[in-house]
Amino acid sequence: MMSELCLCDPSGNLEVLMTHDGHIEAPNWHPDGYLVVNGGGRIFRVPLDAPELLPIDTGFADRCNNDHGLSPDGRTLVISDANEHGKSCIYTLPVEGGAPTKVTRRQPSWWHGWSPDGSLLTYVGARGDRVVKPFVSNVDGSGERCLIETFDHVDGTDFSADGTWVWFNGERDGQVDLWRIRLDGSDLQRMTDGPSVDWFPHPSPDGRHVIWIAYPPGTEGHPGGLDVSLWIMPQDGGAGTELVALHGGQGTMNVPNWSPDGERFAFMRYSR
Repeated sequence: MMSELCLCDPSGNLEVLMTHDGHIEAPNWHPDGYLVVNGGGRIFRVPLDAPELLPIDTGFADRCNNDHGLSPDGRTLVISDANEHGKSCIYTLPVEGGAPTKVTRRQPSWWHGWSPDGSLLTYVGARGDRVVKPFVSNVDGSGERCLIETFDHVDGTDFSADGTWVWFNGERDGQVDLWRIRLDGSDLQRMTDGPSVDWFPHPSPDGRHVIWIAYPPGTEGHPGGLDVSLWIMPQDGGAGTELVALHGGQGTMNVPNWSPDGERFAFMRYSR
């Protein structure tokens, strides 16, 4: 499979940063001018000025999936890895690499967002009833609480730019739309209601936009290898606009991918 690591602005202007003969996924954007991606269970750094895959030492965590990211100050890497428990568990480590520190006491858990003030994580996890639900906790994993339990499946949790909302994709009666909810679990709002299957909302750090992946109607889950599109809407709500049509889905932009100034975002597309 051929992977293209791409950059795009809110107007849809696109640049291919790097082409890789293999499968890499889910770019994050570090404030020092590089991207973080995963591939083959490992995590890599990709400099913007000289793109190549540079391995990051994650210790025993060599079964990393595409649910990884960065603290707002850029000093800490968060990963989701299945090596220790056989199921996805969230860990943090220094961004330059090092020994992982366990965050989530219960598995499986998949990381998806870090609050702008650096105090909270949001993620999804399956607990006793096996239904995947949205959670928030302190950065060390303490104080875990479920935001809402009235969906058939939830994924892609991410904080708004002001830290007062958690966005997510939620499934009810077979329809997957974008939603947002307050940190105390109040004021649930549906943000999309079209025919597409909407996943992985990512609010921009400047408070202006939200981007997401729109799957074809009837898609189950968030598979790869499909013709999908990236859409954008105002962060306060409103009509969405298609930005980019591409071949991808799973791995395209599972996790926060905006530049710190909100001027561009990174994503993956793949050959058919």
